[in-house]
Amino acid sequence: YQYLSRYQCKVDLDSFTFTPGSIQGTEKECLECLMDFCQGRKPSWTELSNFTRFLSFQLQKCEHSAFCSPVALKELRGF
Repeated sequence: YQYLSRYQCKVDLDSFTFTPGSIQGTEKECLECLMDFCQGRKPSWTELSNFTRFLSFQLQKCEHSAFCSPVALKELRGF
């Protein structure tokens, strides 16, 4: 939710890192944000669960990637 809500607000995600245990927003806001990314469809709970697991896995990999490190971001700006 933290990444998606910032993405919706056009906040630069390069400097953001998810902090486990950090709660932002309400459950209702989180669900509304997820539904916004379903593009008008009405997904099942299973689809929402699969989407959030997949997104979480991908974002964790991204956060730990050498290509997304502060040094790489500074050196490869604009790519």
